[in-house]
Amino acid sequence: AFRKRNAKPNKSLERQMARKETKRLEHAVAASDAQEILHVHAAGLVEAEHDMEKTVQLTQQKLKREFLEEVNARNIYDLELDAGNGPYKLAYDRSGKFSLLAGRGRQGHVAVVDQHTLALQTEFYVKEPIRDACFLHDGSMMALAQERKVFIYDKDGVEIHRLDKHSRVFGMQFLPYHWLLATVGHSGMLQYQDTSTGELISQHRTKLGPCHVMRQNPFNSVIHLGHTNGTVTLWSPSSSEYLVKLLCHKGNPITSLAIDRNGRYMATGGGDSKVKIWDLRTYKELHSYATYGGPPTSLDISQTGILGVGHGCHATFWKPDALSQKLKEPYMKHTLPGKGPLESLRFRPFEDVCGLGHARGIASIVVPGSGEPNLDSMEHFTNPYMDNRQRREAEVRSLLEKLSPDMIALDPDVIGSVEESNSILRRQRLRDLAEEADARKEAERDMEKNKKEKKRMRGRSKIAKKLQRKQKNIVDDNVNKLREAREREKAEKERAR
Repeated sequence: AFRKRNAKPNKSLERQMARKETKRLEHAVAASDAQEILHVHAAGLVEAEHDMEKTVQLTQQKLKREFLEEVNARNIYDLELDAGNGPYKLAYDRSGKFSLLAGRGRQGHVAVVDQHTLALQTEFYVKEPIRDACFLHDGSMMALAQERKVFIYDKDGVEIHRLDKHSRVFGMQFLPYHWLLATVGHSGMLQYQDTSTGELISQHRTKLGPCHVMRQNPFNSVIHLGHTNGTVTLWSPSSSEYLVKLLCHKGNPITSLAIDRNGRYMATGGGDSKVKIWDLRTYKELHSYATYGGPPTSLDISQTGILGVGHGCHATFWKPDALSQKLKEPYMKHTLPGKGPLESLRFRPFEDVCGLGHARGIASIVVPGSGEPNLDSMEHFTNPYMDNRQRREAEVRSLLEKLSPDMIALDPDVIGSVEESNSILRRQRLRDLAEEADARKEAERDMEKNKKEKKRMRGRSKIAKKLQRKQKNIVDDNVNKLREAREREKAEKERAR
């Protein structure tokens, strides 16, 4: 009887197990759908299998031949153009779909390339050197800093506007959330132009001579300028004076700049062939890296934090940890023999691709883990597959949500915050700020007093001469009597006349 009872199938248990299996499969399908919708993919770096291997030894030829699929391998190429038109500046739009090539030669070669199909969209010549180039809000408009003025062209190469007030410009940056085109050039004048209304918002004199290096902070839209005396200044449209001034490379000019997307770290390259990492929260130097083959002519930080350094004919890439701590060896390297120095090094958004502009054209290489794998649909003009209707809608929404230039500040979280409702706390905070300012001024005065008097000519640095100079500033009764006697003598002489 016991064997017969065990031999009968337990239908209730089978139904219960079937229901659990069905629920498990349904949950698995829902989880996979959620993963595709939420884009929870993570960026992957190349890792060595054992200690004898190093990622820096991985070349682009080996990467293309053994590890990459055909879709990704086509991003590795070297496009050689007419040497008389180089060196070339390279820039990408916000979606990473289009690339802009601008030659510094006399012919002024300009080309726009579709990176998805590698097809040439536009090509024309402006007949004068181009010092800098950038896209505006999307890939349909571009700004070119030509030899004398700044010109704006559309995607077909038709001139739309000429900015007469921007002359001899060396660097340009477009602020997408404010629709501002910031320029700086030979005169050292920093200018902000509203591209939606055509109005010149502000212009500030840097008073530090010509400026060739200019980058924006993606976190707070503050402009960073690198000067020839080794200093970096931070600017906003609402302030006529610089917000912060840092001496980054003493006695050497700033050759390149880069800021990460979180606004925490800044990388500076100088004529001393060093790349220094700075903490923008404390404005202190963390560490530095040395370059070979020449000073770092171009720097860039990818969306995932990979640091790219262009020096001589070499391009060196460091892992994201290289910003917060000093690493012993780089992540990857690439060499372009006979084509240096590199004019520009830029990471392509949302792709593991880096573009290099050199003297004979441009090159494209694959840097695994450099692109952001997840696309934010709330950001305007970041969808590389949008059609004309979606582009027009994004343009209208971006104009409606355009931020005021006055909102650009070092700490963007201050805007929109609530001030203390208690008047006593507010007065106490203002009093503390005033006391800190007074203490700073007193410290500066003490430093000036304690300064050692400089050596003068022979005979003027004797103790008697020093005491005589100090005695001039002392006012006592004898000095007052002498002054009164001199005034009486002057009055008697005038009466005698």
